[in-house]
Order: sequence, then structure tokens, then C-alpha cells
Amino acid sequence: MAVMNGRAIVAGAAEGEALVSREPLSFWGGYDFKTGTIVDTHHPLAGVRAAGTVLALPFSRGSSTTTAVLLEAVRAGTAPAALVTTGIDSFFALASIVAGVMYEKSFPVVALDAGDFDRLTSGQWITIETSGIVRADGA
Repeated sequence: MAVMNGRAIVAGAAEGEALVSREPLSFWGGYDFKTGTIVDTHHPLAGVRAAGTVLALPFSRGSSTTTAVLLEAVRAGTAPAALVTTGIDSFFALASIVAGVMYEKSFPVVALDAGDFDRLTSGQWITIETSGIVRADGA
């Protein structure tokens, strides 16, 4: 098991199967909040359901619509359990913070350095601690 010291952008605990991409994702038109599926046909994870996973993306692509789509996914129960990035992504953080205020359902957002992010692979079991520690089985 790999133990990585991440930076908790939005603190929280979560666990789930990792869904990892080295490509950023635009949630506007790229994520179906009704199903939790990545629908951007040009993205490597197209057609994969991300709901309930620990979704690892280097950063979001696009604008504040990412926040709106993630909020709708939280409301619908189809959001990822947590987001892991390579830096501070203000749109992911804002979605989690507002979801906590509006729905009492925030989700962890953790930034890893690039080397640790590169150790993540889809299918690993990821545990995120409120401190920002990320534990990855099989990494």
C-alpha cells in the first residue's frame, strides 16, 4: 500500500475505487449528472461511470460550469466520492464547499504532487483521510 501526503483542499474522508485519467475533464457537456457517467466522447474515460469513485484528474477543464454540474451530481447522488488532483482546482473546491452548505454533502478534494499522482491507477482502492493522506492499495 502506498501512503501519499496530499494537501486537503476540502477536508473530508472517503474511500472507493480509483478512476484515473491523465487528461483534464470539462464537466460541462462532459459529465452526465443524471447518471454519473463521463460523456465527453473525446475523453479517455468516455462511457465510464464515475459516480461513487475516487476520481483522479490533473485538473478541471473549462469554467465555473464545472461547479454547477458537480452540484447537480451531488444533489442527484451521482457525484464522485472524492476528487484527487495535481494542484488547487478552485472549481472542484467550490463545488464541494457549496454542496456542503446547500446539501450537507461535501466531498474531499485532495491535491497530490505530480509524482504521487502518477502512481495512481484505475481500479486501486483509495482511502482518503481528513488530513489529506491518500492510501492506495497496489500503488
